[in-house]
Amino acid sequence: MMVEVYAASVNPLDAKIRSGEFKLILPYSLPLILGNDLAGVVVQVGSKVRRFKLGDEVYARPAQDRIGTFAEFIAINEADVAMKPQNVTMEEAASLPLVALTAWQGLVERAGLKKGQKVLIHAGSGGVGTMAIQLAKHIGAHVATTTSTANVDLVKKLGADVVVDYKKDDFDKVLQGYDVVLNSLGKDTLEKSLRVLKPGGKLISISGPPDPTFARENGSGWLLQQVMGLLSYGIRRKSRRRGVSYSFLFMKANGEQLGQITSLVETGAVRPVMDKVFPFENINEALAYVEAGRVKGKVVISVK
Repeated sequence: MMVEVYAASVNPLDAKIRSGEFKLILPYSLPLILGNDLAGVVVQVGSKVRRFKLGDEVYARPAQDRIGTFAEFIAINEADVAMKPQNVTMEEAASLPLVALTAWQGLVERAGLKKGQKVLIHAGSGGVGTMAIQLAKHIGAHVATTTSTANVDLVKKLGADVVVDYKKDDFDKVLQGYDVVLNSLGKDTLEKSLRVLKPGGKLISISGPPDPTFARENGSGWLLQQVMGLLSYGIRRKSRRRGVSYSFLFMKANGEQLGQITSLVETGAVRPVMDKVFPFENINEALAYVEAGRVKGKVVISVK
């Protein structure tokens, strides 16, 4: 189906693709149109499309071989698409798919987070963090997060029970006995997170390093599986010593899950958190703003 793009969001993933940082996982050939999520209107449907019709307002995270939302139109598989929540704007809807699906696949699908469990969500004021806090609270978990002084009030309003200001405290000295950690930061944070988890706990990282399970699921060849095994060997070994599990999460397009997220947005359980909206012609400025790493929630491109 063909969707006219009204808005798209900018994710750190876009900058990582451009710099080649994720080349092992996403071996794209340049030149390439970036953009990993969108909101827009269906303008054309193929003969096998059943769930959508012309004029439907939709949003999506395209499959990784179908990216390119920094454009006026995009062809996309209906399996990756969901109806846009009716209570948000196109810009707000465009801010959701990638980060909301990442939070869902990390906390619901991978961690199996349950009511009463304790979860630490790093970088709570970022795109994934703002969604993950809200989703975890909706599930009924006890939520801790790390953020800077300037964003303490924001993450508290989103529902965080415990806020660790990383400029003042070391989270691994303050927190203990957690069931799940969702990590989006670097190696030092990843290793310190092991100290926060109780035996049987789960350390899930969206920033790497990739592990052999991911390599197999991603269809990587034998050699690439070995490389990813080596990259994650250290953290996997340290995890085993502490009786916890480590896994790398690279979110996948999923229209069915996105439909469930639509319901959460429409009932008010989850709301979009936006920092800035840039016009279409200022995409490079928007990318630079995201790369600077001080975004609260999401940055969005207004295409139409």
